[in-house]
Parts: sequence; C-alpha cells; structure tokens
Amino acid sequence: MFNKRIKIKELLTADKVNFDATVMGWVRTFRNNQFIALNDGSTNNNLQIVTGLGVFDEKILKRLTTGACIKVTGEIIASLGKGQKVELKAATIEILGDSDAEKFPLQPKKHSLEFLREIAHLRFRTNTFSAIFRVRHSLAFAVHKFFNDKGFVYLHTPIITASDAEGAGEMFRVTTLPLDGSALKNEDGSINYKDDFFGRSTNLTVSGQLEGELAAMAFSDIYTFGPTFRAENSNTTRHLAEFWMIEPEVAFNDLEDNMNLAEEFIRYIIKYAMEQNKEDLEFLAQRLTEEENQKPLVERSEMSLLDKLNFVVNNDFERLTYTEAIEILRESNHNKKKKFNYLIDGWGVDLQSEHERYLVEKHFKKPVILTNYPKDIKSFYMRLNDDGKTVAAMDILAPGIGEIVGGSQREERLDKLTQRMSEMHIPEEELNWYLDTRRFGACPHAGFGLGFERLVQFVTGMGNIRDVIPFPRYPKSAEF
Repeated sequence: MFNKRIKIKELLTADKVNFDATVMGWVRTFRNNQFIALNDGSTNNNLQIVTGLGVFDEKILKRLTTGACIKVTGEIIASLGKGQKVELKAATIEILGDSDAEKFPLQPKKHSLEFLREIAHLRFRTNTFSAIFRVRHSLAFAVHKFFNDKGFVYLHTPIITASDAEGAGEMFRVTTLPLDGSALKNEDGSINYKDDFFGRSTNLTVSGQLEGELAAMAFSDIYTFGPTFRAENSNTTRHLAEFWMIEPEVAFNDLEDNMNLAEEFIRYIIKYAMEQNKEDLEFLAQRLTEEENQKPLVERSEMSLLDKLNFVVNNDFERLTYTEAIEILRESNHNKKKKFNYLIDGWGVDLQSEHERYLVEKHFKKPVILTNYPKDIKSFYMRLNDDGKTVAAMDILAPGIGEIVGGSQREERLDKLTQRMSEMHIPEEELNWYLDTRRFGACPHAGFGLGFERLVQFVTGMGNIRDVIPFPRYPKSAEF
C-alpha cells in the first residue's frame, strides 16, 4: 500500500523515538543541503528531515524546493536542535510533485493578507490559513455535536427557493430563460416564467428559517446549517455574497428560552475549539497581537484573543432591551461629542455596527443580548409584544464584529401574522404553506440565525470576513 504515512502532528506530540516512519508533505524550506522543514497540514509545526551530507543524489536534492511534495522514509530520532523534540533521519526520499521555486508564489517570507486573498487557492499552505481552517473545521463539528447531543434533527433546507424569508429583495435569481431579452413577456412587460425551469420565479435562499419552522412543528427541535446568499453590493470586511448560516427552530420556546439556547450554544462551540485547537489559537493570538501593536494606542484592543474567548466562555452575557440600549447610546459621551457617524437622537432607529460595538466593547465590555426591537425595523414573522410597538426579537452582539446572532420568538397567532404581512405588503398566497403552521396546531416557538463566518472571525481574531471562508464570494469576485 502506497499510503502508510504517519501524520506529522502525531509524530511531534508523541514521545516515541528510534522507530521507522514514513511521512509525506510539502517542503517549506531546505537549508544547508541537509535540513528539510516538512509540513503536511495536520499542524503548523514542521518536521525536520535530516538528509545527511553526501547521502542523496544531487539531482534529488535540487528538486527539494519550496512547495515540492515529497515522501520520506527513515528513523525517528531525538533532535539535538532547538524547537523540536524529534526529527526524521531520511533513508529514502521520493519526489511526488515538483515545484518551480522561481514561479511558486509562496516564498518563505511574510505575505500580506491582501496578496494571499488573490491566490486563495494556495493560501491554505500558509501557517495563518492552516490555523484558521482547522479552527473552522472544529467549530463546524462542534455545531453538529451540540445539537445532536441535545436531540435536535438536522434539516437540509432548499438552496433554490421561491420565497424571500427576509423580505429584503436582495437575491440571486435562478433561471434557465435566455438572457438576450427574448424570454416571453406578460402584458405589463414583466417576464413570464411559465417556460422557466421551475415554472415560476426562483432565487438562491437567503435563509432556511421558514422551512425550518415547518419541521419544528413536527419534530419540536431542528436546526439547519448550510449556505445562504445575499446579493447586496457590500464591499466591507463584514459582508459576503455567499456564507453559511446556523438556524435552529424550537417548538415551545419563548424569547427567554431562545436567548438561553443561543448563549449556551455560543459558549459550547467556542470552548470546544479552544480545547481542540489550543496550538492554532495560540498562533493566531500571537499574530493578532503583532497586528494590534502596529495600530495607534487608542485603537488597540484591551484584551488579547485568548482573553476575549475566555471572557465569553466564562461570563454571562449582558441582557437589556433595545429601549435601554438607545438611552445608553443617546447619553454616551461618544454620542454627545458626535464621534458616531450615525448620531442617536431618538427611539426607533436601527442600530449600526458602531453602536453595537460601543455597547459591547466600551460600555459593558462583554457580549450583549438586545431584545424587544421596534416592529418597524424587524421582519414580519417576529411576535408582536403587548405594547403593540415592539417585537420579541433578540440580537447577540460580540466584541470586534457587532451582531453575531439574530433571532426572535415567532408570531404563532394567525391573525397577528397576516395583519403584519398585510402591513409589509407580503401576499398571503405566496406564503400559504407557511401560514398552515398557524392554522393547524400552532404553538409558541422561537429560533435564531448565526452567521458562521462571523463566528469564525470572532474566534480566530481575523479582521476581514473574506479570510475565514475558503473561497470568498463578494461583488466583482467569484474566483475558483
């Protein structure tokens, strides 16, 4: 069998020596014609391969360039050098894939994140992105473990839908109709979709929530975890056109139950990553510290990455209403001295990222859950409170990135829901299937959505959301 390799992480963490092993990986460096730094992606740490002077043919040694893929067999011995316990004394070296050193973009030096974004297909081979995507893997696994252990059903909701769950209208259209303008038109000039693949207008999903609610009315506890799409022309460090969402929907939960579940969930998955990826997070924390030290003092974070993660895991989230938050913001020196780009002067305005971050980072200095937002700035499906002005919504705000979770108790009362849809000009016939959940055995229920990439951003300390998804999609960019 060709592949009898041992992963480098396993060799470096074990205390065993004086045995034969086969390793495979990519050359990071080859120095003094006898020391290879080999990496296979299982860890950021390289295994030192000692070739020995005069042991191997010069033709082989010339092919040991940065980026080359090799197979090495030899004896694992105790290392006399600093920084590693063991090394491999090579007996055989096989070149699996050559790498032209002059053309390979990833030379053994520090590269900017902007440059690495341009070669996203190769950036996995750097220490920073190796660490990020191992952490992302652990977080994704922890999502499924958390819900599975609680007895939730994992539901695959459709990627192609005919509904717009958010009512935002910023969707990617899905069609097989010709784009040359020859598609059949209605009398009013609009496109007639009867000859389209699905016979109607369809789009890529912006949320699996509405379909999730259908399943919650049968299984009680469900969650979705899949790709969602927004056709917003947003070139920011916080937005993507394609991203992953985690959306639990739970029958018999009210707003408080919803907050409790979300807080427990966030703590669990962060703690899981901290336990499973200690080495990666220490590396990312050091990277962030170096980045922070280049900023002016006033812009530097007061906590290190690991301190921030521990703070979230070990402290209760601050809970307050939107009304209380508006008062704090309105009376803040930041607002009075006009340091906000969007000044707070009254109740009813939608909070911006700068307001959310002020509450989290300056005022409370911990994650914050805001509740009971004005109904006019929230979606139609959120439960109307008794005051008639607010809905039972909740947003969780995290340091560094602002909103990380948005959720609510859903409106289970058919008359209230249809009235709200009418106010927002949402045709009942388009969501007749959704309204059936209120006609037949309705019950109080709640759910939330968590943008997975924003969570990965928070845990890894990365400043740009494009750096925590393997192949970022954003305006004017759909590479690979």
